[in-house]
Amino acid sequence: MSKRLWDISPPVHAGAPVFPGDTAYRQEWVATIAPGCPVNVSAITMSPHVGAHADAPLHYDPEGAPIGAVDLLPYLGRCRVIHAIGCGPLVRAEHVAHALADLPPRVLLRTYQQAPQDHFDNDLPAFDAAVIEAFAERGVLLVGIDSSSVDPAASKDLPSHQVLRRRQVRVLENLVLDDVPEGDYELIALPLKLTTADASPVRAVLREL
Repeated sequence: MSKRLWDISPPVHAGAPVFPGDTAYRQEWVATIAPGCPVNVSAITMSPHVGAHADAPLHYDPEGAPIGAVDLLPYLGRCRVIHAIGCGPLVRAEHVAHALADLPPRVLLRTYQQAPQDHFDNDLPAFDAAVIEAFAERGVLLVGIDSSSVDPAASKDLPSHQVLRRRQVRVLENLVLDDVPEGDYELIALPLKLTTADASPVRAVLREL
């Protein structure tokens, strides 16, 4: 019997929400099937932060590695989905304390009852930086969240991103965990080998263990 898959990636299209000021998705056809042309070919312009994506260290560290140079291990393997739904602007230690026993190397946080897919949430839920620090202490290699950022949208000092930088923890953002029960899964969310980019889109999925 095949194992169940959960697709935890939002759809990417011209109306997909982006961080204010970021480059929205745009697609143009440079060739279409017609007499003398056997194929459709498109050109795509977009920020690598559209949809489900993996931030590279370069995104928040001027000396950080681009996404094409990071180790793939954090993006593939056992993970835990933790529910912290409606906990306010910052998910704090008390909101995740119930799920920390025998923590696997990857943690995905569900903060929305239903993740917004038609607009950018200026009041997006984010991590208290101390939570990411606590995860790192327990050997976590990757954290993920169903909002557009691990830091509040208006933050300029990005404390959670700075913990990621200092502790060398990788991150996934803009996931869709609406239908995923709390528990352990196999995560598959490999970034593209973009050799100079600050992030990469991923097709993030969970597979039952």
